[in-house]
Amino acid sequence: METSPPDDPELPDDIALMLRVRDGDEEAFEQLVEIHQSRVFGTVVKMLGSDADADDIAQQVFVRVWQSASRYSPQAKFTTWLLTITRNLVFNEMRRRHRSRLVPLETDDSEAPREHPDHSVRTPAEKASEAELQDAIAAAIAALPETQRMAVVLRRYEDLSYEEIAEVLETTVPSVKSLLFRARTELKERLSGYLG
Repeated sequence: METSPPDDPELPDDIALMLRVRDGDEEAFEQLVEIHQSRVFGTVVKMLGSDADADDIAQQVFVRVWQSASRYSPQAKFTTWLLTITRNLVFNEMRRRHRSRLVPLETDDSEAPREHPDHSVRTPAEKASEAELQDAIAAAIAALPETQRMAVVLRRYEDLSYEEIAEVLETTVPSVKSLLFRARTELKERLSGYLG
């Protein structure tokens, strides 16, 4: 299959960089990692519910990108391809944890997702209530089946379209809509105590 040369000004930056990576350009690879590492890390943390193994999984994603570079063909958005690799490695890790029974039913504070402090003025009660709600949301999302959880993470945190989520999950748009509907229904049920 023919592809445009890496220096084609019409190519999106990610694809142009990946085509350079395909040709062995380590500097282009470093640029891709720099551009996308926070997105990959964030997705992994939200899926696994902790950042304990997120660094390792995120590194594996980029190792896989480098190893797969020679077979890369720009038929879809680069981020879709990258998040598909992320999905595969996260699902593998979730299955490995399930098999070895290392997944705790509840996470302790050391494994709670890290949040950036809000510097607006709020009372301690408001802060505690907000933290409790965020913990409840994170726990409710973590309790979803893995495919529903991935769909929610990609939609809510990565702001992907239904079409992009369908590509990442290797399914159809109607299936994505169904997954998200079921996930939202489950989340509403689990969070009913917080919804007024």
